[in-house]
Amino acid sequence: MYLDNNATTQVAPEVIEAMMPFFRDMWGNPSSMHHFGGQVKKYIDIAREQVAAMIGADPSEIVFTSCGTESNNTAIRGAAEASGRKIKIVTTRVEHPAVLGPCRYLKDHGHEVIELGVDSSGQLNLAELRQALAGGPALVSVMWANNETGVVFPIQEIADIVREYGGVFHTDAVQAIGKLPIDVRKIPIDLLSLTGHKLHAPKGIGALYIRKGTKLSTFLLGGHQENGRRGGTENVPYIVGLGCASSLSLKYLKTEMKRVAKLRDKLEAGLLATCPDTTVNGDRAHRLPNTTNISFQYIEGEAILYHLSDIGVGASSGSACTSGSLEPSHVIRAMGVPFTAAHGSTRFSLSRYTTEEEIDYVIEHMPAIVKRLRELSPFV
Repeated sequence: MYLDNNATTQVAPEVIEAMMPFFRDMWGNPSSMHHFGGQVKKYIDIAREQVAAMIGADPSEIVFTSCGTESNNTAIRGAAEASGRKIKIVTTRVEHPAVLGPCRYLKDHGHEVIELGVDSSGQLNLAELRQALAGGPALVSVMWANNETGVVFPIQEIADIVREYGGVFHTDAVQAIGKLPIDVRKIPIDLLSLTGHKLHAPKGIGALYIRKGTKLSTFLLGGHQENGRRGGTENVPYIVGLGCASSLSLKYLKTEMKRVAKLRDKLEAGLLATCPDTTVNGDRAHRLPNTTNISFQYIEGEAILYHLSDIGVGASSGSACTSGSLEPSHVIRAMGVPFTAAHGSTRFSLSRYTTEEEIDYVIEHMPAIVKRLRELSPFV
């Protein structure tokens, strides 16, 4: 029973089927002039159209990358380098390491970096954003939805404020893609990052939306691919897979996300009712339909995960990129969650393949796990 879909998702059967011909038959290099290469080039174009349609972009604004981390680095470091000077960069304390990493790298190299805090619900104070931008235009990078809590930021308002102050706005939409409707024609987003393995495409493929007219230095040099914006031979099978997954996400967005939200609410209500001293972390009114982050007080999150794994359930204590740490996640700490609850924060993230039977199974077995661990806890 897999409830860790914010870490990665299973590849959809339709995506696997779409990819297979490009391993077996159409394996040419799309940059080659001969038939073997030429016959696959058009499928990259089709995939680009599919990804663009998912977010309301023009196909020419989509650049394929290897992952969300590359997309974020390309956007942040590329925009800073393209400015030709030291700039102000505004982000938040709850961003994914793939955003905080390049921002802090740029800080070490002379750029000013402001990290905005969040309140106890995980939400930003937009007045603080305005204050940070008051000194002049800046590069602003704010995630669309938090990977740990599912909290959704008011991206429309944030983008409007950045545009008002003449800044460049990047959003890490890795967790929002396929779960929320996104239309860059309606929101003044300059740069948007996404990755395939969060929406039932394979790992190792991502994309970056670059609004026409946005200045961005090339991050990977050495080739003419992607109209000179990202060197390297195109990963055709995975690009095709991302295109297919993008089309599927549009197909299932409204119906499946409503069903998934009901399952999440059932799981949440069941655990809150049967496990004492348990709280939900984050803004419950503005969050992803598939995510709940619950703190079980007086218990180590890692112990919860081990016991869940023993009964065949996969969950998470935070970001997969920081799961080796025994410290509470930076997101939970930024929200001011008390120590006794922060260590026991557990993320359950669902997908369109999650069933009600799986949710019932977790609700049935979780109380015994919590009771057993609390009996062993020195904090009770």
